Amino acid sequence: MVKSLSGALLRASQRLAVNLLAVFVLIALPFSTVFATEKVVAIEGRTMGTTYHIKWVANSDEAADQAVTFKSDADQLLRDINQAMSTYISDSELSLFNQSASGTKAQVSTALYDILSKAQQISRDSNGAYDITVGPLINLWGFGPDKRITKAPSAEKIAAIRSRVGYQHLALLGDNTIVKHANLYLDLSSIAKGYAVDQLANLLGSAGYSAYLVEVGGELLTKGLKPNQQPWRIAIESPTAGRTIQRIVRVDDVAVATSGDYRNYFEDKGIRYSHIIDTKTGRPITHNLASVTVLADNCALADALATAFLAMGVEKSYQYASDNGIDAFFISKSNDGFIEKMTPGFASRIEN
Repeated sequence: MVKSLSGALLRASQRLAVNLLAVFVLIALPFSTVFATEKVVAIEGRTMGTTYHIKWVANSDEAADQAVTFKSDADQLLRDINQAMSTYISDSELSLFNQSASGTKAQVSTALYDILSKAQQISRDSNGAYDITVGPLINLWGFGPDKRITKAPSAEKIAAIRSRVGYQHLALLGDNTIVKHANLYLDLSSIAKGYAVDQLANLLGSAGYSAYLVEVGGELLTKGLKPNQQPWRIAIESPTAGRTIQRIVRVDDVAVATSGDYRNYFEDKGIRYSHIIDTKTGRPITHNLASVTVLADNCALADALATAFLAMGVEKSYQYASDNGIDAFFISKSNDGFIEKMTPGFASRIEN
């Protein structure tokens, strides 16, 4: 995010294929034979090292002008988010804070403070399975903005870096003020795309639109219905080398994020190292959970939880999802292929 914003514990590299058909719906006007038409307006672009797609339902007569105006607003919003949160922009707010010494106190923008607050809450709720301070370990294993590696780092190097990792070392004091109590390197790649989706959706809502789909790098949020009064649907990828569909899911009025470990990795001496880091060990995960899709009220939460769940493994994640009313879909590897597990709420959205 933010050129993918580096890949903190996670990052999740694969993403959803969005299928959207633009159709017309007829609106009968009382005592009249006149019909008004609506259409799906679409814009797209690049941000955070990936792409974005936005589609909304609008009056067909106004669609062209709306698209031009909204794209300009959306691009500016995304530039502002990048400037606040990117680890690939050397003078972004986040990069400057990362470059500062331990003990630094800084007053940051409302946007950066907001996303840090969300991230810290999820870290507490997940008992550290989600942790935006894991950046140094991500970089050590070659999955950050630094050079890729082809050989696993030594136990000594891992232990040295772990002393710099821990969400407890970051303090949020209020009034947009943050303090680092260690030589922290914060990485928001596991939540920034979801946050951007939420902000773009707010932009659409403020403009008066009530039916839309917003997607950034595979993370998305929908509201309302398409012009044919059908819900928005997406395809969830199978965690394979090719791009095959595992499931078609109805995603009306919900945020969706997927995280997987099957594309961003390297191999050394026959061992496969995932980009998802276990914060307890400082090493890539070793369990067999290959992909997680999470549904939530907002996309920042869905994005972060997808990463946390992939780090936690299927059993702990399923229990967390059940205890906290989160709908999720898990795909695990086995000797006989893939095994699916899903919450009842997610199962109700599967299209046969």
